[in-house]
Amino acid sequence: MTTQRAYFDHAATAPLLPAARDAWLAATERAGNPGGLHTSSRRVKSLLEDARESVAADLGAHPTEVVFTFTATEADSLAVLGGSRLDPARPGVVISAIEHPGVAKAVDHLDDVRIAPVDAEGLMDRAALADLVDDTVGLVSVQLVNGEVGTIQPVAGVAELAHARGALAHTDAVQALVAPGLDFAGLGVDMATVAGHKIGAPIGIGALLVRRELTLKPLGTGAGQERGMASGTPSAALASAFAAALAHLSSTREQQLGRLREVRGRILGSVAQLADVRVNGPQEDGLQMPGILNLTFSGARADDVLFLLDQAGIDASAGSACRAGLHQPSDVLLAMGRSVEDASSSVRLSFGAEVTDAEVDLLVATLPGAVEQARRAHDPAR
Repeated sequence: MTTQRAYFDHAATAPLLPAARDAWLAATERAGNPGGLHTSSRRVKSLLEDARESVAADLGAHPTEVVFTFTATEADSLAVLGGSRLDPARPGVVISAIEHPGVAKAVDHLDDVRIAPVDAEGLMDRAALADLVDDTVGLVSVQLVNGEVGTIQPVAGVAELAHARGALAHTDAVQALVAPGLDFAGLGVDMATVAGHKIGAPIGIGALLVRRELTLKPLGTGAGQERGMASGTPSAALASAFAAALAHLSSTREQQLGRLREVRGRILGSVAQLADVRVNGPQEDGLQMPGILNLTFSGARADDVLFLLDQAGIDASAGSACRAGLHQPSDVLLAMGRSVEDASSSVRLSFGAEVTDAEVDLLVATLPGAVEQARRAHDPAR
């Protein structure tokens, strides 16, 4: 086995950026609770609010619209459960069939949930969505970028439709910060979920962007931090790291996108020699997050391919990391019309702009052989 690791699981967690690490460590040198009144606490409060202003500026929001949370899942729950309780006359919630578990599991606690289908590329069926949103629906939640296949949804149109019917609009934008990016005001949604660890901040910091005139009912009790919506002492250090990661992304987005497209092309070229390979998700640049590549290798079990890649020093996955570590047929691919067999034969490769040429070289040299070996293991007669 090699000691080199090639990391192709950025959609689960991106490597920690040096700028985020530096901001995080610098802020941890400051003692004090941002809710306190003495000088040290006020200094920490200042760090927190500087981070909030920076995050807001990079995401097209007003600072008061940034509600820091510990995780994106917490933010999703606050948006879905808090938003659905605002108008008792409109208890209905509509979500897409390929939402992240942060949304898909939150609606398990609601009585009136409607699922909007997607097509074979994972794109929303706009007509079906329109049929589901009536005057009993209070919230529509559609993920901006799907974390398994990279499909970019027309969320601005979803928000427009929701508002025309008198409903609120939320989007889980966790996977969207690199591409297409998030302009909260421009997108027109009422709430948007983001997370730091998908772009190089430490795990443990997320945010829900909430329109200024909107106040959500909190999920629990506490001292009422974060506009009374997310009680608990916020971490100025983690918020500073998140702000630093976002600032880095905002200043380098075009270079990053160019690198992602280059790496994507190299990977696709490496599997072009293989038969029975399908790329899941749209192929058009504007409809696809280039750093997420989901491939179905017919006749090979995904677990076998991943095992062989892991043995070669390559980290990849079969889909979302938020499913208790279990590899099972992807709900996203099943909702897109794939068979159980195909969904069980699909591997997700996700990467960031910092992926090295050596990592890409290792992957493109290893992947075709790993797929063929996995196919022979599944069917020795091949």
